Amino acid sequence: MNRTTIAAVATAPGQGGIGIVRVSGPEALAVAQRIFRPVGRRAVRDMKGYTAALGRLFDAVGDVDDAILTVYRAPKSYTGEDVAELSCHGGPVAVRALLRLCLENGASPAEPGEFTKRAFLAGKMDLSQAEAVMDLIGASGEGALRAALSGRDGAISRRIAHIVDALTGLAAHMAAWADYPDEDVEDLDINVFTGKLTAILSDISQLLSTYDQGRILREGVLTAIVGKPNVGKSTLMNLLSGAQRSIVTDIPGTTRDVVEQPVQLGSCLLRLADTAGIRESEDPVEQMGIQLAWRQIQQADLVLAVFDNADKLDKLDEELLASVGDKPCVAIVNKVDLPRQLDDTRIRSYANAVVYLSAKSGEGGDTLSREIQRVLGLSVGDPNAPMVANERQRYCLLEAEDNLRQALAAAQEGVTLDAVDVLLETALDKLLRLTGQRASTRVVEEVFERFCVGK
Repeated sequence: MNRTTIAAVATAPGQGGIGIVRVSGPEALAVAQRIFRPVGRRAVRDMKGYTAALGRLFDAVGDVDDAILTVYRAPKSYTGEDVAELSCHGGPVAVRALLRLCLENGASPAEPGEFTKRAFLAGKMDLSQAEAVMDLIGASGEGALRAALSGRDGAISRRIAHIVDALTGLAAHMAAWADYPDEDVEDLDINVFTGKLTAILSDISQLLSTYDQGRILREGVLTAIVGKPNVGKSTLMNLLSGAQRSIVTDIPGTTRDVVEQPVQLGSCLLRLADTAGIRESEDPVEQMGIQLAWRQIQQADLVLAVFDNADKLDKLDEELLASVGDKPCVAIVNKVDLPRQLDDTRIRSYANAVVYLSAKSGEGGDTLSREIQRVLGLSVGDPNAPMVANERQRYCLLEAEDNLRQALAAAQEGVTLDAVDVLLETALDKLLRLTGQRASTRVVEEVFERFCVGK
């Protein structure tokens, strides 16, 4: 482990009530003692872990600022090392001055994610928990926050450990039975063996099924609002965003570009995209907007297809519905305050849900919110459950699943147990890479280079 002492600003840039500089390493308390004078007669070196002291920061010229020093003694700290956290007034100048004092008195600048990386190397957390720390920092909504906290508390780690234990026991029994035929080892019943392997595969498949929901909670849902001109797309955009983000007029073709706006819907973030009205047009600029609308449908995670309650479906509406394919789609029949002309039979054959709405008055808005969450599978999801957090974790699980499927097929076809054992060991390696127990240095570096400095 790197034994240098590092320092970085641990609070967000800009003005605030306080600013914190974190110092970690074998000389952390020595650095603090050179720049901080506690009120009273006690010395920094005599402070116990999990204690704080009020005092003053000083340099060669004199006092710099009031401050509070909080001490964490190894190994009971975030990094597993001695840690000193110095809190001063939160102005940018004061915080920069404090960091400069730390660097001039023995600390080195921390790299992105270096504090959490040291926590991982010290065994304070595994790799999946470390990744959850960054997800906590970047959480875009309550659901993402809860999912990240669950990951930080070890939900997926415990699930992987359960799978690893079951697979290790299976592999050990098979190896003992094959390698020591003269010993008193329980016979390997191939049906029992394949049954247990099938159960392990089921656990992995169930865990993999959480990836899409986790991605939605973390990244938000790219949501395309589409339809013909004047059906109320821009009014819907303004209703969902709670502000006038799109221009609303009775003139067809008003929206010519994609207008984007993030909106929190329950526990989920919708990345709304209001698009140009789809119609036949001779205007080259409007044609470009319409092409963007078609493209947005293909790129979207969710389509909100808007129709006019006072108008009948036509060829363009049918083409729009067909273009959605198997994407999640909520059809919105707008302008319910007008006499109904629309027959929604064809719409229901394409869409996952149909909601009747007045985007102008907001009538039906609560129903729309519930239906969107239901269609996305978020209304019954548990953000505290184990959840695959990123593509790296998903890839490890997919590779382990593939190895185990091959092992199952080989065992059922009577292939030699040595070959089956190799496949089981390979699957175990993939699962242990997920939590970092067998992760390469390069993988570890790639994880932590995504972090911000100071965490």
